[in-house]
Amino acid sequence: MEGPTAVMLALIIIGLPTIMIFVIANRFFKFRERKLEIEALNAAEKAAQYASRSNELEHRVRVLEQIVTDKGVETAAQIEALRPPRLSKTAEPADGDAAS
Repeated sequence: MEGPTAVMLALIIIGLPTIMIFVIANRFFKFRERKLEIEALNAAEKAAQYASRSNELEHRVRVLEQIVTDKGVETAAQIEALRPPRLSKTAEPADGDAAS
């Protein structure tokens, strides 16, 4: 093997596998890049959902704080008015409920 034949054989033996490795590596890295982009989009969507839920909870806490601080006494009276009336301590027990 002399001259051009040896050079062609060397290019085929060395060059072809090298080109194949570059092509495969390029496709692999493009795949990984796309996968990371999708994961980043999913993470951003979850973050937006958490932020929305966080804002909703903050609003509810503000409302509760306002109720407690502004109308605490009034609210307590309203809650007590909703409770069923209690029997007084001197009231007699109902039939069959006699204490032993």
